[in-house]
Amino acid sequence: MPSTLVHVAIGGIVAVALLRDEFGWWSLGVVMAFAAVPDLDTFVGLVLPGAHRSLFHSVFVPLGLGGLLVADGRRNRSLLIDRFGPPARRIAGVGVVALVLGGIGPDLVTNGVNLLYPVQDNFLTVSGELRLSDQRGIVQTFIDRSQPDAGGAVVGSTETVHYSTGVDPSPGTEPEQVKRVFPLLGSGMQLLIVGLSATLIGGRFLQPSD
Repeated sequence: MPSTLVHVAIGGIVAVALLRDEFGWWSLGVVMAFAAVPDLDTFVGLVLPGAHRSLFHSVFVPLGLGGLLVADGRRNRSLLIDRFGPPARRIAGVGVVALVLGGIGPDLVTNGVNLLYPVQDNFLTVSGELRLSDQRGIVQTFIDRSQPDAGGAVVGSTETVHYSTGVDPSPGTEPEQVKRVFPLLGSGMQLLIVGLSATLIGGRFLQPSD
């Protein structure tokens, strides 16, 4: 399961890639915060069972935020620009991209998220392989309903699925001596992502200004 550290690291990569003159410590922090937003539903799950990987991992969260940005851009005077200055709208837009790619995406391909919650209560996971075979040609299993773990597979609903975290290790009331584990890096690939993010961010800050 990707940790918040991994989500934030991907948000940093998005910031390096998409922020132009707006790039700086403040804008970087905002974009990284957007990438961490989906994980806040972990705390909601303490009072609303099944909220983790559902409430803020739903596709309707970035769609709603994107809609607000579009509406703000159509106003005679942008509320974001009036409050935070000219770079605000682009920073917010990049933040929404980071929320999708850094916040929701890694969980969607790892164990699954309740992507259409609350319209549809199904945790979905996207996983599979893409191979080039000398006998079968191009073979992909991302969309393959015959395989239980293939792309688009239904994992369960909020009534049956619980993702263990250090905040909420198990469903229901926790025993007094419950073990709480807060993962940081769960694989070499996650370590690589965090290292790549740190390298890109450091390199961007070290670039000489025009």
